[in-house]
Amino acid sequence: MTDVVRFEEDLQASPPEIALALSKAGVSGVQKAVRIRRGDSETVMAAIIDCTVDLAADQKGVHMSRFPELFEDAIDLVVESQAMQVEVLAEHIASRVVERQRALKAEVWIRAQWPIHRRTPVTGLATQEMVTLCGIAAASEEGTRRVVGVEATGINACPCAQGLVRANATERLLEAGFEDGDVERILQLVPLATHNQRGLATLYVGTEHDIGAELLVGIAESSMSAPIYDLLKRPDELFVVEHAHLQPRFVEDSVRYSLRDALGTLTDLDDDDFLLAKQVNFETIHRHDVVAERYGTVGELRSELRAGVASERQTTLASWLGF
Repeated sequence: MTDVVRFEEDLQASPPEIALALSKAGVSGVQKAVRIRRGDSETVMAAIIDCTVDLAADQKGVHMSRFPELFEDAIDLVVESQAMQVEVLAEHIASRVVERQRALKAEVWIRAQWPIHRRTPVTGLATQEMVTLCGIAAASEEGTRRVVGVEATGINACPCAQGLVRANATERLLEAGFEDGDVERILQLVPLATHNQRGLATLYVGTEHDIGAELLVGIAESSMSAPIYDLLKRPDELFVVEHAHLQPRFVEDSVRYSLRDALGTLTDLDDDDFLLAKQVNFETIHRHDVVAERYGTVGELRSELRAGVASERQTTLASWLGF
C-alpha cells in the first residue's frame, strides 16, 4: 500500500518574507487543443495560454497547479460542447481564475494559429494561409473586458531607398540624352527598385462587438505594401513584386493605414472601445529591425483624425483592460 503524503500547511497562502504585492504572477506557455469558432467556421487548433493574477502583499504565492486545472475545466465544460471565439474563451477563463484563485484581477492571453482560405492574385489557385489569432481578457469583481486580434505577414517596400534609386535613375537618363518629359514617363512605367522587408502587422480591437478575424486580417495586410502568399506561380510573383514597389510604405505608414482603415471599416465601435496597431519590419540591408505602434480608445483616435492634432492622452492596453 502506497503512503499518501498530506500537506496540511497551505504555503502559498502564508505571509511572504518580504511584504510586497506583485502586479502579476501565474503561468505562461501552456499548450492546449481548443475548438475555436469565427463566423460560420470552426476548427480545432493548438493554442498557447498565458494567465496571471495580481498577488497581495500578505500572500506568498499563487496556486500554480490550479491554472492548468482551470484551463481543463473551461475546455471540458464549454469548448468541447460549444466552440467559442478565442476572446470569449479568454474571458471565460479569466472569470473562473478570479473566482478560484480569490484574486482581485486576472489576465488571460490566448494565441492560436488560424487558417485563412483564399486564392492567389493572378492564377486564382486555392491556398491556405496561417495567421495568429489572439484573444485577451481581464476579469475582476467589477466585470470583464476582452480583446480580439490578429497577427498577419506581408511585404513592405522602402520608400527612402526607392527615392534614392529614382533620383539616380533620373540623373542617368538625362545624361543619356532623354528629355525631362520622357524621363518622367519612363519612371512611371518601370517599377523602381528598393529593398524589401517582410512585415508583421498586429491589430487588436477591444470591444463587445463580434469582429470577424478575416476582416481584421484584411485590414492588417492592406496596411502594408502587398500581401504575401505561401503559394505563388510566376504571374502571381510578378504581381506581388510590382504591387509592392508601386506602393512603398514605411513601418510608420503601416500603423497609420491600419488604424485609419479599422476606424473606417468597423463603424459600430463605441468611443470607449480600444484599438492597437503595431508593425514590425524585418530589415534586409540592416542588422536591426524597425517597429512602430499606436494605441488608444476609439474616441481618442477618431478625434485625432478629425482634428489633425495629437490626442492629449493615448490609452494603453493595460490601462484599458484595467478599467
